[in-house]
Amino acid sequence: MSSKDQILKSVRNQLVPSADLPSLDQDWIQYDDAVAHFGDVLQAVGGTAIAVEGIDGLTEELAKIPAYTAAKKTVSCIDGLVGTVDLDRVEDPHELEDIDYAVLPGEFAVAENAAVWVTDTKLRHRVIAFIPQHICLVIHCPDGNVEKAVVHNMAEAYQRLTWSRNEFGCFISGPSKTADIEQSLVIGAHGARSLHVFFVI
Repeated sequence: MSSKDQILKSVRNQLVPSADLPSLDQDWIQYDDAVAHFGDVLQAVGGTAIAVEGIDGLTEELAKIPAYTAAKKTVSCIDGLVGTVDLDRVEDPHELEDIDYAVLPGEFAVAENAAVWVTDTKLRHRVIAFIPQHICLVIHCPDGNVEKAVVHNMAEAYQRLTWSRNEFGCFISGPSKTADIEQSLVIGAHGARSLHVFFVI
């Protein structure tokens, strides 16, 4: 018997019995006000949540953000809001490495961890969700009701995912933070330096 066979035999003899996955049918955390909790958690991690009325309200609020008004290269995947870079004309995603600000659609928000579900439905290049210096996520609220756009916890969030329509999706919160062993905090090393979430009502 070869060494490889001996090793494989030894591994097979050590296999533990499989265990059933825990049930997701549990009493998961619920908040008195999921929308307010989302805003509080997002603020605690350095982001901002704002409710606006329509595209005009969104445009008005964006004009108050210094990072947006100072941005030279912007991308918008929101109908009615034009960026300086047309994502549909970009063939090589590496050309997006110097995007200052991106305004992207989010599908819904999670109060538990202030994350927003983002898919590639309107994103030609997935990297646009990660590489810009600053990101704004825009959630269009069903019937103009912010409460319908926010779930309480991740268990509820997973129930809302619609994988049949999308090949890619991720939960985004932010801004990005990292710290070395000396506890020197760096904002934006692995993602956006700022995050705004707008609920369009």
